[in-house]
Amino acid sequence: MPFEYFDNLQLIEALKSGDSKAYTFLVDTYHHKLCIYAYSLINDEKAAEDIVQNVFIRTWKKRNRLKTDFEIRSFLYKSVYNEFIDEYRKQKLVVPLEKKYIDALTTMVENEDGHAFERRIKLVKRAIQDLPPKCKEIFILSKQDGLTNLEIAEYKQVSIKSVEAHITKAFSILRQSIGEEMHQVLFLIFRTLKNDQLSIGKK
Repeated sequence: MPFEYFDNLQLIEALKSGDSKAYTFLVDTYHHKLCIYAYSLINDEKAAEDIVQNVFIRTWKKRNRLKTDFEIRSFLYKSVYNEFIDEYRKQKLVVPLEKKYIDALTTMVENEDGHAFERRIKLVKRAIQDLPPKCKEIFILSKQDGLTNLEIAEYKQVSIKSVEAHITKAFSILRQSIGEEMHQVLFLIFRTLKNDQLSIGKK
């Protein structure tokens, strides 16, 4: 890789001038990392690659608009996230609850780079895996499979109060591990947060 592009300012200026070598350097440096990040958001390898490809193409087409004070890595990660959100909105009608969490996630991404956001997602997934077995099973049935509390109770042959207790316990443990951003990241991972489940988690 050409050493002259390791400087952020020089790289942006080279891109703005239409230097194809700068574009090649950009792709070679960030393509794999961005695909991993996009996959952590959308959980679909082909879709993740498409998102990253669109980001690179759009960056090149609009290179004249790049500002020299941009940190190119953060710019690319935020662009991938924005592309993901755009695709999500195209695929389904965004209800007010979802908009709330999308807006909160956008703020989170704007305040930290993609690596930090990716680590946060991994932390949440690890915390879910570390839940007590019965608690994790019911939490996964609720969030990943989208079952209602009644459906879970009938499936597991337990009371609804028992289901609610396990979900409340899961939220409590996850909040201790993750913090107040828990609901936003859970929404990103599962996309199945329901008003009734959220109200249980806030007890």
